[in-house]
Amino acid sequence: MTVPASLALAIGALVVGAVAGFLAASLRRRRTVRRRPVGPTVAELLSRLIHSSNNGVVVLNRFGDMVLHNPRAEELGLVRDNRADARARKAAEQVVETDDALEIDLSPLETRGRQPEAVLGEVRPLGDGFTVVEAVDHSDAVRLEATRRDFVANVSHELKTPVGAIALLTEAVLDAADDVEEVRRFGGKILRESTRLGQLVTELIALSRLQGAERLPDLNVVEVDAVVREALGRVRLSAESAEIVVTTDQPSSLLIEGDRTLLVTALSNLLENAINYSSPGSPVSVSRRLVDGAVEIAVTDRGIGIAEEDQQRVFERFYRADKARSRATGGTGLGLAIVKHVAANHGGDVRLWSSPGTGSTFTLRIPAHQPDHGRAAAGKPAAATRADMPPERTPRLVVAQDVTDHGGQL
Repeated sequence: MTVPASLALAIGALVVGAVAGFLAASLRRRRTVRRRPVGPTVAELLSRLIHSSNNGVVVLNRFGDMVLHNPRAEELGLVRDNRADARARKAAEQVVETDDALEIDLSPLETRGRQPEAVLGEVRPLGDGFTVVEAVDHSDAVRLEATRRDFVANVSHELKTPVGAIALLTEAVLDAADDVEEVRRFGGKILRESTRLGQLVTELIALSRLQGAERLPDLNVVEVDAVVREALGRVRLSAESAEIVVTTDQPSSLLIEGDRTLLVTALSNLLENAINYSSPGSPVSVSRRLVDGAVEIAVTDRGIGIAEEDQQRVFERFYRADKARSRATGGTGLGLAIVKHVAANHGGDVRLWSSPGTGSTFTLRIPAHQPDHGRAAAGKPAAATRADMPPERTPRLVVAQDVTDHGGQL
């Protein structure tokens, strides 16, 4: 082969090698670009996860200094003045030494023992002297448990009274078996106590259903006048026995959406309440009207009234403003609690005005039925006015809505 030919071949080989090298390098660069991750890094995702957590999270180094924390940790008091809680730091030191997770109580010191606030924490090792403290708010669970304990204690007490009375009266009947008059007298008392016991159980079941243990019936269009008539029928005997005349305004033709049975029960409880806490011969009235798209059914009495300090609590289960009088009338202490929950389940509320020695007005408010064609009912004038109120009244309104309670009055 001649020298020029060899030179040309060498140059060609160099060119091919250069081109091949360039292509290989270009391919490697493309692969490198393709492998580059798109979007947030793992560290960024981890930070987002911690900051979005419903639990308080704090990461500490071996010296107890904060490396990372989320806003929830500050809300729960785990972090204050940019420092972790002293209890958490002390627990973190122990975890670093033992390399074992540790559970601690991080409840606020200023509220411990006085309010049902419970913040529980867990300290876990992360290695290399780092620890993570995770705090969980258990306040709702503590409040629910406290409410459950109170409710069970109240129910036990209320059931114990008639059961104990029935047992004692039965012993008295056995001892007086030869005395017909005594047997009749004790038998009548046994009947009253057993009736009260049955009523208490019935109302406990009703209250349980209203509070969500069972699905409520579907709501239908209900005539307010029909609800008033049926409720008056239920309390007729009680009113006659107490020598009280219950008056009503003119029929209103108002309509609401709800469950008729529950609404009648609620209004009956208000009427029974008015009758039981009124003197013989004093008036009790029922009125209905349309106000701002809601039907108001008001029960007004001229009874003993309710003191201001009791007005916020009369809708609690088993609460009685006048315990002696309530016992005498056979009340269960659940009537107003049932009224409150019936109103809440219908999207309404129950309101109270009362003054000791003057009387009380309980107003059940339920949204009015709105027909599809132009909502004509909303434009109707009020069909009835509320019963006359004493001129010296200074309105003070207590509104009972669907909130966690401890009890009622009836």
